[in-house]
Amino acid sequence: MGLSIRAYARHRGVSHVAVKKAIDTGRITLEADGTIDPVRADAQWAKNTVYPRTAAPPKSSPSARAPEEGGVSMPAGLGTGSATLLQARTLNEVLKAKIRQVELAEKKDELVDRARAIAHVYKLARAERDAWLNWPSRAAPMLAARFGIDEHELHVALDAAVRVHLEELGESVPKVDG
Repeated sequence: MGLSIRAYARHRGVSHVAVKKAIDTGRITLEADGTIDPVRADAQWAKNTVYPRTAAPPKSSPSARAPEEGGVSMPAGLGTGSATLLQARTLNEVLKAKIRQVELAEKKDELVDRARAIAHVYKLARAERDAWLNWPSRAAPMLAARFGIDEHELHVALDAAVRVHLEELGESVPKVDG
């Protein structure tokens, strides 16, 4: 037979409400008869409690009163979960710093909006294509006069050659992401 909730609270040096919250949240478990085994509950309390980063660990005595913060009392020793919490907080700070770097780069106009860049490249490529499609009609009369050949035949030949070349260029898909 173990201790009652109030007796275990006195043993831990916390309020009975803190013990009830620990039971309700599953940090400690009750015996079959509804009492608390103090040795097992102390171990569970230490294992299942996350410490605030600024709080000092409580004294080594299991019955030493641990400071309570927000209704959650501190365990007698540091649990294994505190390292992962520290790692998570560190990762969170690193991510916040990276976000601030991106925001600063945006404010300095060092970043390019991807959608606008793709639209601009598309517009430039379309203008280049249109210039090439208009080139045979401009070049055919000069070339025909220079070489003494039929202007219409030369225009048709140049137009066909340019269209084949543009078709080949259109088959290659540019890689935008890297």
